[in-house]
Amino acid sequence: MAIAVDFKNVSVAGLESSPVSKSLAGLRANESRYYKNKYNHDFTVTPASKSKSTLDYVNRILKKERDITIAARPLETSSFQVENIRMAYVFYESGLAINVMYTLDNPKKRAVGLKLSEGMEVPKELEGKFKFARQKSKLAGTIRGSFFVIKGEY
Repeated sequence: MAIAVDFKNVSVAGLESSPVSKSLAGLRANESRYYKNKYNHDFTVTPASKSKSTLDYVNRILKKERDITIAARPLETSSFQVENIRMAYVFYESGLAINVMYTLDNPKKRAVGLKLSEGMEVPKELEGKFKFARQKSKLAGTIRGSFFVIKGEY
């Protein structure tokens, strides 16, 4: 059952077990606001326990592209398509959010985004592999983000 993410009244519902639940909720709301403003799309999330296919899809890309296995427990996922872009998100208990942007008609515009919630450390499995740029957000405080281009077909 998908739940719409309200970016006007930020809620930690579904993320309560995270030590950075408030900033992770802000990060999730920030993503929701982006998709509403840019594509008029309502961003929804599903508990990770009920969205195995999205979780498997993201995990497969991380493993095949960069040999990365995320240790943190996944809490929620989101999967949708806007215009010609298939999107998949996983929000982790540690405060990490990973998204896969996969354009259906342009293999040069496919990437994995990694975002760290304010207050969390860089996960060991990502240490030294990425440089994280800082971005300010009214909803999420300071977000640190990085990305890599997807080379394979998924």
